[in-house]
Amino acid sequence: MPFFDSDTMVAAIGEGMNSAEALLFGRRTVQAMTGAWPERTGDPFTEQMNSGAKYVASTSLTSDDMTLWENSTLLPSDEVAGAVDALRAADGGDIQVWGSSQLVRHLVSKDLVDEYRLMIEPIPLGGGKRIIPDDGIARTLTLQDVIQASTGVLVVSYAKD
Repeated sequence: MPFFDSDTMVAAIGEGMNSAEALLFGRRTVQAMTGAWPERTGDPFTEQMNSGAKYVASTSLTSDDMTLWENSTLLPSDEVAGAVDALRAADGGDIQVWGSSQLVRHLVSKDLVDEYRLMIEPIPLGGGKRIIPDDGIARTLTLQDVIQASTGVLVVSYAKD
């Protein structure tokens, strides 16, 4: 059974993309994205993905790697939290992180995540990648929105308290 309900999920992704000033990726995610998006045409978000500002947190990529996808900027690996904090302080829209669980865990630990937009697929794996650090800090969230796709996928938005 396919889990992508294009009517529901394209609208949810589009809402997020419309409010995003920039996208933020970790190394593995940006490598997957640069393998697909620069050559894509006709998808609902092709123009936004390819022409929008993209920032990459990586300890192994170089600025030369950023030429693979238009408007990509490498963040200093030893100053990712500070660089993201500066981006957040600038005028503009939201900064979205796609995938990049290790990066998200780091940003959560530095209190740099204001909203969580999750697509929860009905596939119980019994494990998975964590986005919340195991640091003993209680983080409370407030449910903002939930949409159920026809496939059972939940598109959920939480804001930090």
